Amino acid sequence: MTDSMLAFVVTNDLVAHTRGRALPLSELSETAGVGWVPADLAINAFGHLIEPNPFGALGDLRLIPDMNTGIPLPLPSGTCRMFLADQTLPDGTAWECCPRSTLKGALRRLADDHGLSIMAAFEHEFTLLNQEGEPKGQGAFTLGGLIDGEPFGADARQALTAAGIKWENWLPEYGPGQFEVTVAPEPGLRAADTAVLTREVVRTVAKMNSQRATFAPLIHPDAVGNGVHVHLSLWREGSPVTHDSSGLAGLSDLAQSASAGILEHAAAMLMWTAPSHVSALRLAPHRWSAAGSFVGLHNREALLRVSAIPPGSDAALAYNIEYRAADATANPYLVLAVLVHAMCDGLDRNLPLDSVMTGHIDDEQFTRLPVDLAGAIEAFDRDATARVWFSSDLVDTALAVRRGEWEAVAELDVPARCLAYAERY
Repeated sequence: MTDSMLAFVVTNDLVAHTRGRALPLSELSETAGVGWVPADLAINAFGHLIEPNPFGALGDLRLIPDMNTGIPLPLPSGTCRMFLADQTLPDGTAWECCPRSTLKGALRRLADDHGLSIMAAFEHEFTLLNQEGEPKGQGAFTLGGLIDGEPFGADARQALTAAGIKWENWLPEYGPGQFEVTVAPEPGLRAADTAVLTREVVRTVAKMNSQRATFAPLIHPDAVGNGVHVHLSLWREGSPVTHDSSGLAGLSDLAQSASAGILEHAAAMLMWTAPSHVSALRLAPHRWSAAGSFVGLHNREALLRVSAIPPGSDAALAYNIEYRAADATANPYLVLAVLVHAMCDGLDRNLPLDSVMTGHIDDEQFTRLPVDLAGAIEAFDRDATARVWFSSDLVDTALAVRRGEWEAVAELDVPARCLAYAERY
């Protein structure tokens, strides 16, 4: 270790951008952290500090690193380690607007009220672009498509492994230049940490290869979308409790109520899981994303998909539900937090899961999702239960940030709007 080694202490903000401060690694303190400013939460995806916001020029925070999250960034000579942090008040207590602390609160609710925990895994889709901004690679699921992504792919996989991230699949996806990386399931907080770290490693490696990896929902309205699929399973006392072979679609009563809670709040949740002004374009029938609010058996257009069990797998361990209406413009901690709160509401009220779609969407009725962010925000505003899941300052800041983004893209046509987001993600 040399004196030139940096520690980059970071938080992932409301627009899922990772921001922080660097200092000499030798001076990093796991108790003092580094200074931070509340108003930093009000920076939107285009780098503008939105005013007014609840904080203005007042207040001080500390970014307190979680030393267990430290990873080497794939920079020349291994000169930097990045640490995820909690945002705290000067007295050391958690700041109510910290996304990571917000997820911790949701997980405590699930544990305290229902004796449950979750295992989760995020699937990430992204588009690899060359120096001219064109997709790099063709050939969905082919060896040629895989080769088109090299040597970036090999470097990225090596960097993920060096960071302790257990990636499971790396594949050329359906769209031009599109790739997907899946990771192993982990406990709730660690799963969100891994989602943040995975994106930053992939982006960094792409830059080091003179390329760009964009996780934006769409790089063009007619393009194949990039989603973030979240796999969830419920656990109690160290054992999985999602599966019941006699239950509807193989789901236990607990999993059915938890799923019903997500369906109950599906429209309102999109403000947190698909929050950009192009996100809703992807959430439409026949785009293999989330056509509407329903549970589907093996159906990739369901909001919640129940997938097949791999041959030879333990059904109890393998069974999970997949939430398909998230993308990388959403903060992973807040995505999991809103899912956990919705599941808790379903469990609180013992909500029944009335049906599971087993056929094609053209053959069955279902509730469509909001067609734009304004509709999602309106649904959240109408949802009295969901409104209390987050602090009022966090909600107000999120709304201000999205209003600011709308002012930045409102005059653009839809392709230019997609491109604007693609350049920021």
